[in-house]
Amino acid sequence: MSDNKTNVPRHVAIILDGNGRWAKKRFLPRAAGHSAGAKTVEDVCEWAWDLGIKYLTVYAFSTENWKRSEDEVKTLMNLLRDYLKNCLIRSRKNNMRVRVIGDKSRLAPDLQASIEELERESSTCTGLNFTVALNYGGRDEITRAMQGIAEDVKAGRLDPSAVDEELISSRLDTSDIPDPDLLIRTSGELRLSNFMLWQLAYTEFYFPEVLWPDFTKADLEKAIEYYGRRDRRFGGRKE
Repeated sequence: MSDNKTNVPRHVAIILDGNGRWAKKRFLPRAAGHSAGAKTVEDVCEWAWDLGIKYLTVYAFSTENWKRSEDEVKTLMNLLRDYLKNCLIRSRKNNMRVRVIGDKSRLAPDLQASIEELERESSTCTGLNFTVALNYGGRDEITRAMQGIAEDVKAGRLDPSAVDEELISSRLDTSDIPDPDLLIRTSGELRLSNFMLWQLAYTEFYFPEVLWPDFTKADLEKAIEYYGRRDRRFGGRKE
């Protein structure tokens, strides 16, 4: 890949798909796929920063994932506990700021405490801005934002005429980060699965066939090269 980082997307969002299929192909339990996928996330954080990406967001656990088997959800939550601890160590080592978006109220109290500590401890870091979507759904996010706006209107704190795109964006979980320039979904699936529905309005989509645990730096470079070839226009105006 060229050293010229002019066409590198500022913000890359990734739907981490294929952990279960990766494990099944190897006759391993699904937990092994999720564990391997978590290691890939760690690697991608380093690759992204090396390649000039400033913001990275990963879809780790959706509001719909609670419908999976009790054993798998328990495995994912235990994996998350370990991941958050490791993430705090990596944040300090790599100067990485970490945010968690989604409805955290449904997570166990110890997970909420770990998230609060991680966000607090990394808040002054100036390296990669890493966002993890946990118990996140795009429709849920927009619903929560609208409920907050409706409450302000009802209480007389907000005039209905003031509700515009900028205000709505300011009430979303991602209010302090830019919208993604590039979305990657691994495993070849061609759907958004309720991920960042508002924020992806003008995002370029890239759907490699590779399963998430097999995703490499070369795959990320291919995605960036694809993005660099796109002629991005908004309402007839080139970006």
